[in-house]
Amino acid sequence: MSACMIISALLLAQAGPAISSEGVYEQREAAFEELTTGENANAIARLQAALEQTPGDPALLINLGTAYSREGRFDEAREAFRGAMESEDRYRVQLADGSWEDSRRVARLALDSLDRTAFAAR
Repeated sequence: MSACMIISALLLAQAGPAISSEGVYEQREAAFEELTTGENANAIARLQAALEQTPGDPALLINLGTAYSREGRFDEAREAFRGAMESEDRYRVQLADGSWEDSRRVARLALDSLDRTAFAAR
């Protein structure tokens, strides 16, 4: 299974509510619809625009990394995942399968998956 398939299946951070560190639910627009329908270029454009308004947002960066990886832009995907891991913001995000996970853990899993697949392809 390719890195982008693994990342796509597991790690899309939904636009649904994210839980801030204070336990408050916040709604995020994270281009989830575009990503689930395979509109990666549109997702990238929306996520980049959203990041101008909320730089460092982990859900946006995770989904941007996913969209980049689907487009074969692996260096940019790594940068986005690292940005989510290093973000000052940290919260639980709802994933594509409905589960909730810490944003830094999701970003780490995505980066590890991308790196493992790239290493195996060599």
